[in-house]
Amino acid sequence: MNRRSWIRRPGRWSGRILALVVVLGVAGTAMAAVALRRADEDRRERALSQQTMIISQVVQAEMRRYSTSLTDLAAAIGAQSQLEAAEFTAITAPVDRQRLPGVTGVVYVVPATTEQIPQVQRYWRARGTTDLVLRPSDPGAAEHFFVVLDRPTDPTTGVVIGRDAADSPEAAEVLRTSRDSHKVATSRTYRLLRDENVPADAQQLSFTLAAPVYSTSPVARDAGRFRGWLMMALRATDFLHQAISVVARDTVTVTLSDATGGVLKPVARWAPGVAVDTTLPPRAVTIGVPQRTWGLTVAPTRRLLPDTDLHRDVLAWVVGLVITGLLAALTSSVITSRNRALRRVDEATAALRDDIARREAVEQQLRRRESELVGFAGVVAHDLRSPLSRITGYADFLREEAAGRLDPVHRDFLERLYAGAQRMQSLIDDLLDYAMADNRHLTTAQVDLGRLVDDIVRERVTGLGDRPAAVTVEPLPTVAGDPVLLRQVLDNLIGNALKYTAYGDDPFVEITCRPDGDDWRIEVADRGIGIPPEQRETVFTAFTRAGGSEGYPGTGLGLAIVHRIVERHGGRVGVDGNDGGGSRFWFTLPGQPPPAEPSGAGLAALPGKSAPAH
Repeated sequence: MNRRSWIRRPGRWSGRILALVVVLGVAGTAMAAVALRRADEDRRERALSQQTMIISQVVQAEMRRYSTSLTDLAAAIGAQSQLEAAEFTAITAPVDRQRLPGVTGVVYVVPATTEQIPQVQRYWRARGTTDLVLRPSDPGAAEHFFVVLDRPTDPTTGVVIGRDAADSPEAAEVLRTSRDSHKVATSRTYRLLRDENVPADAQQLSFTLAAPVYSTSPVARDAGRFRGWLMMALRATDFLHQAISVVARDTVTVTLSDATGGVLKPVARWAPGVAVDTTLPPRAVTIGVPQRTWGLTVAPTRRLLPDTDLHRDVLAWVVGLVITGLLAALTSSVITSRNRALRRVDEATAALRDDIARREAVEQQLRRRESELVGFAGVVAHDLRSPLSRITGYADFLREEAAGRLDPVHRDFLERLYAGAQRMQSLIDDLLDYAMADNRHLTTAQVDLGRLVDDIVRERVTGLGDRPAAVTVEPLPTVAGDPVLLRQVLDNLIGNALKYTAYGDDPFVEITCRPDGDDWRIEVADRGIGIPPEQRETVFTAFTRAGGSEGYPGTGLGLAIVHRIVERHGGRVGVDGNDGGGSRFWFTLPGQPPPAEPSGAGLAALPGKSAPAH
């Protein structure tokens, strides 16, 4: 009995094992199929979300670019003291359909009442629009918006010069919004006035951007006042196609809608001609454009992720039923590990991209701020020169012609005014030099440093008057560089050496040169007040003055200018302490063979000999 049971038992165990293998195989196959289906759905969801985000960012970036271009054009027009038709054409010349796709034209619109129509018409005819005829939409309206200048970019469109923009409620609305907010505004979508003659089947819904124009010319009689609007009209379908065609390709369909009264009104559509995937719901997002809200509806096509058409879950069922349960389980484990590794790689890649993007954004911002500061300093200094010159001139005239008729108090006030103007002139000159040190074109020539130092020392010592000064100059080489900028370097260093000498002491300056590797090292040493060791690294920073220099005139820009010029010549600059007191400034320049007869510098006949100057 026991033996017969034992004989039958292997069959039962085999069935159980077979049943277990089948159950495990079916279970493993089901798990693999479900996992693959969910993975495909997750990938498509992520791909659709990513495409939606990219497309919305591209549309917003394009609208910012169009808005910035319109703002720049409005600023350029406002800077004209009297806008002429030729000037308008020249300013708007960069606007074309290649640079700004979808743009049908740019027009200049001015407001006017019914009584002002003849006057406005005469004025703009005199400005170059000789055939201008203003046609009000409603003579009884309180305000009209006339197109007085037009630059179309599409030759197939109609003429709108002289038209009243109030013919279109949408155009009138965006003009009022832009004027009230002082910013660029986006209109509701509508049929453009210039598209009235376009065949109905070729017309598109369009929108306009309006930017207010204010007079910014200091010589204009209407400086600071509102002049009118600059309007840019865009066809919505052309704009959408050009903006997203590269990123959308044939993976999605996109519908652009305009939010009017809380309701999204379809305006334009991108449809690549590929069947839409109805298994995934479309994504709807809103994007902000100047003073308006748009909507984007992004639906996937069959090309979003082409490999999902393979139905890998069905293949897994077939393979899982053929292969053993252990192999199916192993396959499921491998797939699970692969998905986990891919997710980790995606997360690490996304984190790395975010870090790189943040670093690049910070670097670009720093560079932009530096260039803006330099440009600002140059513009401010340049604009202040003219009025300051008049102040200085009048003050000097009063000192020479009217000083004798003033009492001592008033003469003191006049002298203070003149001295303050001189200090301001020095600051402005330094600001301009500092701003131009990085941007000035280098004109390279052979520069005889000895002759250059000779001229500088002669001028500087003459400016000291009766104050004696000893200047020692050793032979200096001829180098390749910009003569004007190198003169500025040496003039600043020699001038500082003479200026920063303790009151009561006679200035002493020593100018030497020696090879430094492949370069020349030029040194300017003095016996002045010196620079504390802890401040020697910072004295070449703009607007920085070393301790102890408070009682001496200066702007804190001279050494910063020296630093920039020397760096542009490929050299280095620094300062060390001078044995016996004072400072020893040095800079290097790319070397070349010394001259056969090195030029001695002006006031020193022999190397190492002092030449007193009075």
